[in-house]
Amino acid sequence: MLIDTHTHLNFNAYKDDLDEVIKRSLDNKVWMINVGSQYETSKKAVKIAEQHEKGVYAAVGLHPIHLSDGIFKTKIDQEEIEFQTREEDFDYQKYKELAQSKKVAAIGEIGLDYWYKPKTKKKLEEFKQKQKEVFLQQLELARELSLPVIFHCRTAHDDLLKTLNFQVPSFKFRGVIHCFTGNWQQAERYLEMGLYLGFNGIIFKLNLNEIIEKTPLEKILVETDCPYLTPPPMIGRNEPLYVKYIAQKVAKIKNLSYEEVSNITTKNARKLFNI
Repeated sequence: MLIDTHTHLNFNAYKDDLDEVIKRSLDNKVWMINVGSQYETSKKAVKIAEQHEKGVYAAVGLHPIHLSDGIFKTKIDQEEIEFQTREEDFDYQKYKELAQSKKVAAIGEIGLDYWYKPKTKKKLEEFKQKQKEVFLQQLELARELSLPVIFHCRTAHDDLLKTLNFQVPSFKFRGVIHCFTGNWQQAERYLEMGLYLGFNGIIFKLNLNEIIEKTPLEKILVETDCPYLTPPPMIGRNEPLYVKYIAQKVAKIKNLSYEEVSNITTKNARKLFNI
């Protein structure tokens, strides 16, 4: 058994064959957590999860690239959204109500993303400040509901660490750094906080071998981030079933059996997300 701890079957890429993809995964003993990126995709993730007795769960949250700040606009990803809404203000109460479902396993994906950013210094600071403000609001929601957090962080690890260390020092978060791409020093600091590191198909593109080698297996989660980051030998759209290739790669890097990696990462996911 495996658990794909970060999927997006709630995205437009699966609008024509969602049921088949889920059935294929469950038939092969692969469970999944569908992760929200804004309110509509979060709501759809909950709806999908509630249609299945077990094996399919949801996370709800507002991804930093979807903030309505008027400072900077990013391109619409046609794979993601089938709704008219693109940018939004974070509505604490609406997300809180959505997270009441018993199938919601986490708040996420939330965090900081500096990949696309304004070019002027003033707008850049406003851009970063807005992301931090909304991030902190969502961390408060996780605290209030006693839910773990799925952290998104792209080219912003130092700021994320600073935010967690200095702006919310009184609360010990449970969670995972999804699609970890930082360095070992940053990984160590996350591990010291008790967080897990999530690895997906990016490990076939970036050399993260040292980090995977040094990270205890008991602190690793496997994921696909589908429909993105399809691992070889597969091509085209990613799906939860392909998480096995991530587990195989982790096993090879750590010189462990595939069965041990499957068993321990599944145990890790069930413990963190209480599923």
